[in-house]
Amino acid sequence: MTALPHITAAQRRARLVRRHLLAPSVREKAPEAAADALVGLHATDPATVFLAAAARMHAPTAGAVEAALYGTPAGRPAGGQPAGAPALARIRCMRRTMFVVPAPLAPAVHAATAGGHAHRHRTDAMARLHDALGWDARRYAAVEHATLQALTAHGAATAVQLAAAIPDLREQIITFPGKPYESRQRASTPVLGVLAAEGRIRRARPAGSWTSAQFRWAPARPLPEVPVAEAKTELARRYVAAFGPVTVDDVRWWTGWTLTDTRKALAATGAQAVELDEGTGYSLPEHLDVPDDAPEPSAALLPGLDPTPMGWRHRGWYLDGDHTKALFDRNGNIGPTIWWNGRIVGAWAQQPHGHINHHFLTDPGREGRAAVATEIERLTAFLGGVRVTPCYRTPLERRLSAPPSGARTAG
Repeated sequence: MTALPHITAAQRRARLVRRHLLAPSVREKAPEAAADALVGLHATDPATVFLAAAARMHAPTAGAVEAALYGTPAGRPAGGQPAGAPALARIRCMRRTMFVVPAPLAPAVHAATAGGHAHRHRTDAMARLHDALGWDARRYAAVEHATLQALTAHGAATAVQLAAAIPDLREQIITFPGKPYESRQRASTPVLGVLAAEGRIRRARPAGSWTSAQFRWAPARPLPEVPVAEAKTELARRYVAAFGPVTVDDVRWWTGWTLTDTRKALAATGAQAVELDEGTGYSLPEHLDVPDDAPEPSAALLPGLDPTPMGWRHRGWYLDGDHTKALFDRNGNIGPTIWWNGRIVGAWAQQPHGHINHHFLTDPGREGRAAVATEIERLTAFLGGVRVTPCYRTPLERRLSAPPSGARTAG
């Protein structure tokens, strides 16, 4: 039996740095190119999109990311898209999580992930509103119709504005009754959630700065239909190209698919088996003979929920297991991290006055510390005084973001 090609952890880290644009020489000019390199950028936290793109761009600006997300003025095409058209699409997809993906890829991503859940999402929402408020199917349809009419008339509106115009959307429902995390929400939340999951409405510019989570909603053009099997093959191929070599467990975790669907899609890509420290992995054939030379030694400051640290189920080749509790919250969400040559070596956070505080969990040496200092200056310039607080707080991020009297700049 022929032995499988062995890909070491060091080779994987070199590929990570190059493919994920974590060195100055491989950075991109446009935010849509950064998103394309990683299939998509996590978008649950609005700031993550901007910070993840900025970390991978030569000369990032918030305006460039906003133009890619929400469209450009007429006569100023972006990334090959028609003038005024967004180059990036914000959709709920992998693991029912918000991502920003290149607009041309959105139909396949939606079909491969969210498309199969849309009917269940609608059924669940209607059941919740029936149980909590007594809404029947006729009333739900009437509220939904009124919501779409309001958006068509106004072009875009926040959930608060829609609730002000449509009284039914203001009704309160209790989520997770009797649980420690019981809370109240307006009926607008499930109604808008279903319309978004079905691709009938989209998130437009927020009512505030680029860090705001109070999005306006706008009517959306239906995404072109893509056969599900074809879509899953395309998404698996894109994932393996960006993150490979990967294990079956990695693909299943990242996509949220069943094991059967994962194996079918992976096989359809033509990916070939390789040997990893974790066991059998898979790489696209065209990547097996590509040299694994890393770019220049490099540092990167990545935001919470960045797609790179959240890209694999098995992380031991770029993350020391002893550092997990400090960097992740209880639900598995990672906070802001510091990288050196494809490995997580620390964390960073902003203090109330905007200063970027950091701490090394592993000493990267003199060259690494100097490179991190340069990246801190670059990130500070990009923020330009904007204060960013991750939506998911982690133990180390909380400590580093405390006022100077309660925390000391480390490293």
